[in-house]
Amino acid sequence: MPIIELVTPIRAPIERCFDLSRSVELHLASTGETGERAVAGVVRGLLGPGDEVTWRARHFGVWQQLTSRITQFERPGRFRDSMVRGAFARFDHDHLFEADADGTIMRDRFDFTSPLGPLGRLADALVLTRYMRDLLVERNRVLREIAESDRWREFLAKR
Repeated sequence: MPIIELVTPIRAPIERCFDLSRSVELHLASTGETGERAVAGVVRGLLGPGDEVTWRARHFGVWQQLTSRITQFERPGRFRDSMVRGAFARFDHDHLFEADADGTIMRDRFDFTSPLGPLGRLADALVLTRYMRDLLVERNRVLREIAESDRWREFLAKR
């Protein structure tokens, strides 16, 4: 079972980074290549404890749906989203935040299991782990860019 770990330094306060990381709109802004949409559950705003969202996106040329739930939540230090339904056998995505002298260190730990046993493990090794890493790196790039600019207000404005 692959585990992807990323570390992203961000020159912005920890609370801003934490909240942007749970913004449905920011998630959508970072996934333009897949045509991703939130289609059920919390479809806009900030995800919180116990919230579910169903995403619809095109991966490998196929439209898929995946529902995840916020299963751990400790603002502003960490939260976890876990797959409830979708193409993976399972996944847990830990979002960890630590304040430092320059702003925030954001860490991702994406732990997943593909379906189909040995075939799934082969797909992980050949394609899926790199594909998922690239998606997470792009998401973090967009999050950092927005957090470090004035654009963060577009995503965290009071509703």
